[in-house]
Amino acid sequence: MPEGAAFAAVDLGAESGRVALGHLTEGRVELELVHRFANRPVRLPDGLHWNLLDLFANTLEGLSRAAAASPLRGVGVEAWGVDYGLLDGDMRLLGPPFHYRDERTEGMAARAYARVAREELYAVTGIQTMPINTVFQLLADEGSAAVASAQRIALVPDLFGLWLTGELVNEETVASTTGLLDARTGQWARDIVERLGLPTAFFHGPLVAPGTAIGPILPAHADAAGGAVGVGVGTVAGHDTASAFAATPLAGPDAAVLSSGTWSLLGLEADAPELGELARSYNLTNERGLDGTTRLLRNVMGLWIIQQCRLHWERSGGPADYDDLHQLAAAAGPEVPLFDPDAPVFLAPGDMPARIANACRKSGQQSPAGPGECVRSVLLSLACKYRLVLERLRRVTGRELRTLHVVGGGARNELLCRLTADVTRLAVLAGPVEATALGNVLVQARAAGELGSLSDIRAVAGASANPTRYEPSAGPAAEETYERFLAVTGLAVDASDPVAA
Repeated sequence: MPEGAAFAAVDLGAESGRVALGHLTEGRVELELVHRFANRPVRLPDGLHWNLLDLFANTLEGLSRAAAASPLRGVGVEAWGVDYGLLDGDMRLLGPPFHYRDERTEGMAARAYARVAREELYAVTGIQTMPINTVFQLLADEGSAAVASAQRIALVPDLFGLWLTGELVNEETVASTTGLLDARTGQWARDIVERLGLPTAFFHGPLVAPGTAIGPILPAHADAAGGAVGVGVGTVAGHDTASAFAATPLAGPDAAVLSSGTWSLLGLEADAPELGELARSYNLTNERGLDGTTRLLRNVMGLWIIQQCRLHWERSGGPADYDDLHQLAAAAGPEVPLFDPDAPVFLAPGDMPARIANACRKSGQQSPAGPGECVRSVLLSLACKYRLVLERLRRVTGRELRTLHVVGGGARNELLCRLTADVTRLAVLAGPVEATALGNVLVQARAAGELGSLSDIRAVAGASANPTRYEPSAGPAAEETYERFLAVTGLAVDASDPVAA
């Protein structure tokens, strides 16, 4: 690593967390991973929760390691969206935050739409209908002691900023995942909040942009955080997808982005939200990005399905190494069964191979024969769903797409990238893998005065990445596969999304 001060990026994902050091040198960022740790949810009698205390303890350890490796210029935290902690008037956490995959949100969309019509809610917030959304989680918590006592809400990066510094701010990119932000103004949609029957006091705190100073790391963390105490913490693009988009070297409007990890977040960067009926019927989401941009995208279930398959096989004595599973998938034949990865049955933890087998049988197909076929079935089904989403994005925006940037952990999955290029008929540029941490560092560097515009950030992102290019294969096989996917799932480009209908 280069000498001199560095920025520490805390990157919290649904499967693991990381603390990385980023040096900005000669127009590029060099990243060094100093601490990686597992993210293990905990099931309690009342439901599934995140173990945020363990994640925070590991964050402090990572910051201590970072400070021991290099002088620190700053710290930023980004994480997944939608989940939150409720705080009392003294900023104390009122119970462990629920996991977005907890089953308590069943039926909450219907409760919301009985109070505010689905069309009106989308016209204001522009957020994809998913049971994990913050708005539906809060409705599920109605009447709870925590809601009755709470004064503020903090999404995960907000909460970690509070715990590090003692100061609470709500960062706008992660706030935009709640379904309670006005997509046009970037402010809390307080009229919608009130009509939904949610506590308005939660949404009176100011929203801040990425690059806002929060405060120094508290002396109380001296034993755990070591030399990081006193280092300034600032907001970055707090939603990890917003950080990933910031680190993607987009060259123009003909490029799409797939942030591939536990979730697949597939979309475009736009100057303004798309809040019309077509976007709503396709269940697209409008989330805020850097400098007031909009990420028009769709959440697709992603590699979560393989993560759950691997966990099941590990427990039953089967193959459990990701590299081994991907080799088995690469050796499997191309005519594997296909399914809609966004079917609700795949949302909650459980025996994913059995769920896949059952979905295939219901659509008149044979079940995958073994782990190799199962993994290839997942990857090929994802590639087909990506094409469907891209075709819908084309219809909504009128853009002609030629390139797909794949960033995040899925960028190292050669088979997924190759299948995606073939099925979507787009050139795939895979990398950077650590896009979220890179975007985190780039926003910190701009806040420190090292970079200027979003174009400057993108130029450094391009210089810092060395993507692998995948060109689509010639021949009719991919087209036949996509047509088979549409036939067995009943999906169509010009039909409303069944979840949003």
